[in-house]
Amino acid sequence: MFGMVRNSLFSKTETRPYQILNSETKGELTYEERKYEPGKYASISVSGKPFDEGSGEGAVKLLKYVGGSNEQGVLMGMTAPVSMVVEPGEGDCLQPKVEVQIHIPRNFQEKTPKPTDQSIEIKDQDGFTVYATEFGGYAKEANCVEHAAKLRAALGDSVSYHQHFYVCAGYDPPTKLFGRKNEVWFVKKETGKTAVE
Repeated sequence: MFGMVRNSLFSKTETRPYQILNSETKGELTYEERKYEPGKYASISVSGKPFDEGSGEGAVKLLKYVGGSNEQGVLMGMTAPVSMVVEPGEGDCLQPKVEVQIHIPRNFQEKTPKPTDQSIEIKDQDGFTVYATEFGGYAKEANCVEHAAKLRAALGDSVSYHQHFYVCAGYDPPTKLFGRKNEVWFVKKETGKTAVE
């Protein structure tokens, strides 16, 4: 636990590499189209729990992993965002299933330490394109659902994206009280494999 705290407080946060392809504002909503580079990421799936509980549990395990709970015992440094792949449910809620992901830091992409927690998987991810919108505060289920609905309305039928899942992304540790950054991503439909699924 100490390694996770030290890693999150004292490591420089590395942002996952991407390129902005386009930016638009519709009404009060601004969103970007971004292309993310391929790379390795750590992933954990949590089922049977509400989004807020499941995403928190998964994020803590991943932060422990990059904070030294790996077979080499190395502090890997922080990357942002921590991403939660969610499935919309009935009404204003999400399915009780979330896949929490964190991009492996650049220095460990080639020789990635093996997690000591067997529920964590290391996966290779193809490049992918998203439509992303930003919001502040502590991101709870209701916030993600609200901003996903706004982004869906702004995009309309003008673009093609995956409807059966989307991504909630958080950039800040829980200790940061102000100026927090969160996003909702819709993954663009492209030919070939969908990298985020």
